[in-house]
Amino acid sequence: MVEEQNQLLPIANVGSIMKKILPPSAKLSLEAKQRMQECATEFISFVTSEASDNCRRENRKTMNGDDICRALTALGLDNYDEAMVRYLHKYREAERERAIASQNKATNSSRDRDIEESDQSGQPSRQAAKTRTPLMNIFM
Repeated sequence: MVEEQNQLLPIANVGSIMKKILPPSAKLSLEAKQRMQECATEFISFVTSEASDNCRRENRKTMNGDDICRALTALGLDNYDEAMVRYLHKYREAERERAIASQNKATNSSRDRDIEESDQSGQPSRQAAKTRTPLMNIFM
């Protein structure tokens, strides 16, 4: 059996989040951090358990953000659900933008390599021509 202490959120992280809300001159006792640590851990376990039960009923093994949102609603925590749905939407949008930026960066570095490998006449070398995809040939 895993000790209860190992199942709690890291107290340093909990304290850091709490300090962000408080004025700079405010101090937090260790007891306050410990109580919040216990409450936050219990809340996360409660919601995750509900989401896990739903996934099990649907014969799925992977839990996702939508499952957490549905669990919040099922538990009567609609106010949290609305905030979580907004956050999840923003998170997914940021991930899409990051993937596109990463893809563009890879395409640009490949194009730069092709230009460097071109011979004096401006024609791409054989190796550079081999690495191009048909779509890249349209834009080059």
